[in-house]
Amino acid sequence: MVGSPATARKTCFTLESWKDKPLMKSATRLPVVLFSALALLVLASCGPSETSSDGSAPAPAAEKRFLSIGTAPTGGAFFVVGGALADVADELGPEGWNVSAEATAGSQENIRRLTQGELDFALANAAISYFAVRGESSWEQTYPIRAVMTLAPNVALFVTPEGSGVESVGDLRGKRVTVGPAGAGFEMFVGPLVAAHGLTYDDFTPLNATQTGAVDLLSDGSAVAAFLGGAVPTASISQAASSMDLRLVPYGDDAKQSLVADYPFFAPATIPAGTYRGQEADYVGLNVGSMQLITGAAVDEELVYQLTRTIYENRANVVERHPAGKAIQPGNVVRDTGTPFHPGAIRYYKEIGIWPEEEAGAGESTAEGDEGT
Repeated sequence: MVGSPATARKTCFTLESWKDKPLMKSATRLPVVLFSALALLVLASCGPSETSSDGSAPAPAAEKRFLSIGTAPTGGAFFVVGGALADVADELGPEGWNVSAEATAGSQENIRRLTQGELDFALANAAISYFAVRGESSWEQTYPIRAVMTLAPNVALFVTPEGSGVESVGDLRGKRVTVGPAGAGFEMFVGPLVAAHGLTYDDFTPLNATQTGAVDLLSDGSAVAAFLGGAVPTASISQAASSMDLRLVPYGDDAKQSLVADYPFFAPATIPAGTYRGQEADYVGLNVGSMQLITGAAVDEELVYQLTRTIYENRANVVERHPAGKAIQPGNVVRDTGTPFHPGAIRYYKEIGIWPEEEAGAGESTAEGDEGT
């Protein structure tokens, strides 16, 4: 009916101007049905212009791309931080992206599902990724995963009620000790920790429990010590310290040095004095495996580049959603924890000048960490 957008606009204007004319008001001059059909045809031509203002064809609508980020069960930091990353990528990423966070069982499930193509990105503990990519510890094969960015540290340690007789890690021998939830992969960093102090799991009775459950076991005397940690302050340690006089069991100096030297996912970390009730001095401990954003080795380089760029350039938006976002900073995101970085992430970091010429070393961790695995 109309030959061009300009004609359509003109026709639309003309119909509007006719509505008060006698011709339009008289049913005897133009049947109502005919007028209605005419109006529908003209109004259909009054939509948005099919060309841009300069006469060129408009850009095609961006194709939808659905992306998933695996996190961990609800209640821990992995779930919240993963949601924050997904929200920022969804809102501020390339046009057409639809990014969602998915609750999972944690690091081990995430690594397996990345390899199977069921997730695009995921969070993991760096210690668990380290062994997965090598097919060591409790992994039955090598897993082709790659790091996208190193995130917040996991500052974890053994705690015990004062008067328990546990003054050092070596004193755990023969005791009942909670070592994390079953199947979560804690043994991949707790195992090396106790080994550096001359112990194995056979030297004490390991108990599996969540961090909240571990505090309950301490409270009723079912466990003498518990391995707890994550963000500083860690909620479970604060809870335990509020109900009992608590001792933060120190790591041996030689053990710390050997762990940092032998495993890139271990790094020095300090809990400032006064963080927990009754803590009168700094606790000089360890980051036992940072939270990490990972992906599959075969994932498209451009996709990883764009996600890395989006999250890094909008890190302030991540911080608004969770304080662990403070770890998205130049000296930390590129820190080597033993899992090779994806080429897409490396390309972005080189572009902005923060990729190290040599492998990033293990530096002092800041007190913002993770609670999930």
